[in-house]
Amino acid sequence: MNEILTYSPPVKRSVLIRGHQTSISLEPLFWRALEIAARDSAMPVNALVAEVDEARLRVKEPPNLTSALRQWLFGRALGD
Repeated sequence: MNEILTYSPPVKRSVLIRGHQTSISLEPLFWRALEIAARDSAMPVNALVAEVDEARLRVKEPPNLTSALRQWLFGRALGD
C-alpha cells in the first residue's frame, strides 16, 4: 500500500468540449494524471478530454465522461 498517497474528495472543474462548457469532478490525483497526459501529448487538457469523450461515445453503452476519463487514465498507466 502506498502510504504517501493522499486521499482527497473530487474537485469540480469546467472544461470546454467542442464549444460546450461542462463540469467534471475528479480526484486531484486524476486531475494531475490528466494534466501530465495532456502535456505528454502536447495538447491542452480540454482537447484531450474531447478526444476521450469522442471515443467513449463510439461504444455501444458509453459510460459517463468522468468514468471514461478515469478508465482512460488507468489504461494509460497500465500501458494499454
